[in-house]
Amino acid sequence: GIMLHVDLAVDPSKEKEMLHNFHTIFRPAAVKFAGYIDVKMIKLRSAVMGTAPAGINYRFVLTYQSEELRQKWVASDTHQKVWPTIENTLSNKKYNVLLFDVA
Repeated sequence: GIMLHVDLAVDPSKEKEMLHNFHTIFRPAAVKFAGYIDVKMIKLRSAVMGTAPAGINYRFVLTYQSEELRQKWVASDTHQKVWPTIENTLSNKKYNVLLFDVA
């Protein structure tokens, strides 16, 4: 499987909107797609060692059976509708996206 990590700078004034959209719009749509395993929105508490990426306050973590199936989800009309409900709450849309293989 694969895991995608996306570091997000959510506008503090839009934090409640982002969380609402994640839980009521994004996740319910994502779970219906082939290959989906899990999706989480995690809030940064602190950097215990080292430093956190500048300006980020959330990390989006998506787990899929394969990158090929994740790409089908990303290309879907549904994804094109639901991702902007998250992205439009960001103060910076130049975010890091890291793809991992589950070892």
